[in-house]
Amino acid sequence: LKPFWLKPLLAQANLGPSRKRLFGGPLGERPTTQRAAAPSIMGANKVVQKSKEAKMKAAMAGGRSKKKKWAKGKVKEKLANMVMFDKATYDKMMKEIPKAKLITPAVVSERLKVNGSVARQAIRHLEEKGLIQVVGEKSAKMLIYTRKVGGED
Repeated sequence: LKPFWLKPLLAQANLGPSRKRLFGGPLGERPTTQRAAAPSIMGANKVVQKSKEAKMKAAMAGGRSKKKKWAKGKVKEKLANMVMFDKATYDKMMKEIPKAKLITPAVVSERLKVNGSVARQAIRHLEEKGLIQVVGEKSAKMLIYTRKVGGED
Protein backbone atom coordinates (compact mmCIF):
# COMPACT_ATOMS: atom_id res chain seq x y z
CA LEU A 1 0.00 0.00 0.00
CA LYS A 2 1.57 3.27 -1.15
CA PRO A 3 0.87 6.60 0.51
CA PHE A 4 -1.53 8.78 -1.47
CA TRP A 5 0.99 11.61 -1.90
CA LEU A 6 3.52 9.35 -3.67
CA LYS A 7 1.18 7.99 -6.37
CA PRO A 8 1.32 11.05 -8.68
CA LEU A 9 5.08 11.33 -8.26
CA LEU A 10 5.66 7.65 -9.00
CA ALA A 11 3.43 7.75 -12.05
CA GLN A 12 5.16 10.87 -13.33
CA ALA A 13 8.70 9.56 -12.87
CA ASN A 14 8.00 5.94 -13.90
CA LEU A 15 10.35 4.89 -11.15
CA GLY A 16 9.82 2.12 -8.66
CA PRO A 17 9.58 2.83 -4.92
CA SER A 18 13.14 1.67 -4.26
CA ARG A 19 14.62 3.90 -6.99
CA LYS A 20 12.40 6.73 -5.77
CA ARG A 21 13.92 6.37 -2.32
CA LEU A 22 17.49 6.27 -3.64
CA PHE A 23 17.43 8.95 -6.32
CA GLY A 24 14.68 11.25 -5.04
CA GLY A 25 12.46 11.32 -8.14
CA PRO A 26 12.85 12.44 -11.74
CA LEU A 27 16.11 14.05 -12.79
CA GLY A 28 17.73 13.35 -9.44
CA GLU A 29 15.64 15.89 -7.48
CA ARG A 30 15.80 15.50 -3.77
CA PRO A 31 12.58 14.63 -1.93
CA THR A 32 11.19 17.01 0.70
CA THR A 33 11.13 14.39 3.47
CA GLN A 34 13.58 14.49 6.34
CA ARG A 35 17.12 13.38 5.42
CA ALA A 36 20.07 12.34 7.46
CA ALA A 37 23.58 12.43 6.05
CA ALA A 38 24.62 8.81 6.39
CA PRO A 39 27.76 7.89 4.45
CA SER A 40 27.27 5.21 1.86
CA ILE A 41 29.64 3.00 -0.08
CA MET A 42 29.50 5.18 -3.18
CA GLY A 43 29.58 8.44 -1.21
CA ALA A 44 25.90 9.35 -1.98
CA ASN A 45 23.58 10.43 0.83
CA LYS A 46 20.92 7.95 1.85
CA VAL A 47 17.44 9.34 2.55
CA VAL A 48 15.98 8.37 5.92
CA GLN A 49 12.18 8.44 5.88
CA LYS A 50 9.97 9.15 8.85
CA SER A 51 8.11 6.30 10.45
CA LYS A 52 4.33 6.06 10.01
CA GLU A 53 3.79 7.16 13.60
CA ALA A 54 5.97 10.25 13.12
CA LYS A 55 4.14 11.14 9.88
CA MET A 56 0.72 10.77 11.54
CA LYS A 57 1.81 12.83 14.50
CA ALA A 58 3.11 15.60 12.23
CA ALA A 59 -0.06 15.55 10.14
CA MET A 60 -2.32 15.74 13.18
CA ALA A 61 -0.32 18.50 14.87
CA GLY A 62 0.22 20.63 11.76
CA GLY A 63 -3.28 22.08 11.40
CA ARG A 64 -4.09 23.12 14.91
CA SER A 65 -2.12 25.26 17.28
CA LYS A 66 -4.52 25.49 20.23
CA LYS A 67 -7.92 24.10 21.04
CA LYS A 68 -10.56 26.72 20.25
CA LYS A 69 -12.30 28.13 23.30
CA TRP A 70 -15.99 28.97 23.52
CA ALA A 71 -16.80 32.65 23.11
CA LYS A 72 -17.55 34.32 26.41
CA GLY A 73 -20.34 36.42 24.94
CA LYS A 74 -21.45 39.80 26.11
CA VAL A 75 -22.26 40.02 29.81
CA LYS A 76 -25.29 42.16 30.50
CA GLU A 77 -24.89 44.27 33.59
CA LYS A 78 -27.21 43.42 36.44
CA LEU A 79 -29.81 46.10 37.13
CA ALA A 80 -30.36 46.96 40.76
CA ASN A 81 -33.99 48.06 40.37
CA MET A 82 -36.14 48.85 43.37
CA VAL A 83 -38.96 46.48 44.35
CA MET A 84 -40.98 49.10 46.22
CA PHE A 85 -41.72 52.78 45.78
CA ASP A 86 -40.17 55.27 48.15
CA LYS A 87 -41.56 58.79 48.54
CA ALA A 88 -39.17 60.40 46.03
CA THR A 89 -39.81 57.76 43.35
CA TYR A 90 -43.59 57.95 43.86
CA ASP A 91 -43.53 61.73 43.44
CA LYS A 92 -41.37 61.40 40.32
CA MET A 93 -43.83 58.86 38.90
CA MET A 94 -46.84 61.10 39.53
CA LYS A 95 -45.05 64.05 37.91
CA GLU A 96 -43.20 62.55 34.90
CA ILE A 97 -45.02 59.43 33.69
CA PRO A 98 -48.42 61.08 32.86
CA LYS A 99 -46.55 63.51 30.56
CA ALA A 100 -44.94 60.76 28.45
CA LYS A 101 -46.37 59.95 25.01
CA LEU A 102 -45.77 56.21 25.34
CA ILE A 103 -46.27 54.48 28.67
CA THR A 104 -45.43 50.79 28.99
CA PRO A 105 -44.01 48.74 31.87
CA ALA A 106 -40.60 48.81 30.16
CA VAL A 107 -40.60 52.62 29.90
CA VAL A 108 -41.70 53.06 33.53
CA SER A 109 -39.14 50.52 34.74
CA GLU A 110 -36.35 52.24 32.79
CA ARG A 111 -37.17 55.78 33.88
CA LEU A 112 -37.89 55.13 37.55
CA LYS A 113 -35.43 52.23 38.03
CA VAL A 114 -38.12 49.96 39.46
CA ASN A 115 -38.95 46.30 38.95
CA GLY A 116 -41.30 45.26 36.11
CA SER A 117 -44.06 44.16 38.48
CA VAL A 118 -43.84 47.49 40.33
CA ALA A 119 -44.05 49.30 36.97
CA ARG A 120 -47.26 47.41 36.09
CA GLN A 121 -48.79 48.34 39.45
CA ALA A 122 -47.80 51.99 38.87
CA ILE A 123 -49.52 51.99 35.48
CA ARG A 124 -52.71 50.56 37.03
CA HIS A 125 -52.54 53.19 39.77
CA LEU A 126 -52.19 56.03 37.24
CA GLU A 127 -55.07 54.64 35.18
CA GLU A 128 -57.35 54.50 38.23
CA LYS A 129 -56.50 58.11 39.02
CA GLY A 130 -57.39 59.04 35.42
CA LEU A 131 -53.99 60.46 34.53
CA ILE A 132 -53.32 58.11 31.57
CA GLN A 133 -55.49 56.31 29.03
CA VAL A 134 -55.19 52.96 27.25
CA VAL A 135 -54.25 52.79 23.57
CA GLY A 136 -56.44 50.42 21.53
CA GLU A 137 -58.12 47.48 23.21
CA LYS A 138 -57.13 46.77 26.78
CA SER A 139 -55.04 43.60 27.11
CA ALA A 140 -53.18 42.07 30.01
CA LYS A 141 -50.38 40.97 27.70
CA MET A 142 -49.73 44.33 26.08
CA LEU A 143 -50.06 47.30 28.41
CA ILE A 144 -49.76 50.34 26.16
CA TYR A 145 -50.94 53.68 27.48
CA THR A 146 -50.56 57.32 26.56
CA ARG A 147 -51.06 60.62 28.35
CA LYS A 148 -54.58 61.84 28.91
CA VAL A 149 -55.58 64.33 26.25
CA GLY A 150 -57.65 67.14 27.76
CA GLY A 151 -61.40 67.35 27.02
CA GLU A 152 -62.00 63.64 26.31
CA ASP A 153 -63.72 61.26 28.69
